[in-house]
Amino acid sequence: MSEEDKHKARIFLHRGDLQQARSCYEKAVRDDRGNGSGQELSDSLGNLGNVHAMMGAYDESEQCYREVLAIQRDLQDVNAIGQTLANLGNVQAEAGRPEKARSYYMEALDLLRPLPDKRALGVLLSSIALQDAAVGRNEDAIANFKQALECHRAAGDEDGLAVTYSQLGKTFLQAGNAQSAEKCLNNASEHFIKLGNEPGEAAVLRLLADLYEQAGKEESAIRCLERVVLADARYGLLQYRQDRERLSGLLERRRKA
Repeated sequence: MSEEDKHKARIFLHRGDLQQARSCYEKAVRDDRGNGSGQELSDSLGNLGNVHAMMGAYDESEQCYREVLAIQRDLQDVNAIGQTLANLGNVQAEAGRPEKARSYYMEALDLLRPLPDKRALGVLLSSIALQDAAVGRNEDAIANFKQALECHRAAGDEDGLAVTYSQLGKTFLQAGNAQSAEKCLNNASEHFIKLGNEPGEAAVLRLLADLYEQAGKEESAIRCLERVVLADARYGLLQYRQDRERLSGLLERRRKA
């Protein structure tokens, strides 16, 4: 039954039904405790921890990841240990405990940096950079985002490049470096277009619209928001009304000018 439950969980997760996905992974964990290998139990617990985290149940997620970590230490899987430590860091960050998050991240970094898995290292470095940015350490954040970009390039990870360029651009924007922000956000937009990810591109275009409005380049902001509103309507994005009102305001201001 364990494999059937895992298959059902993946389907429910794809549909966004987290309650049913959690229920199926809980059944899979129970089966793997009795019949599965340590690796199978580790995988099921890790997936259950992921679903708990998506649902905001951070204590339950942490409990799953801690058990996963104990199994992985027994299996001596250094790469998996590093990624689970990173997951524990993410949980602490989401729960509003930045110092505990950083402790996990640094331990994960020590393990993952010497390994050939550049994708995992890039994701971790981006997580560290986000924490740096959240507490105003913009220089550290920028340095870590740049290292993450190098890892994503080495791994050929288009998703990682798109997201990290977007995050770096936002950090530059917050730091007041509009020129570097614009360059990064345009790079992010190009990668999202290559991926065919219009909602991702729309998120970047909102940031570019912010940048152009701040610079007094209202025509450029309008062009960005026109594309954003089209994506909002096509994908039923929650920001549709807010983006449309913002665009209408800029168009009205242009009409009166």
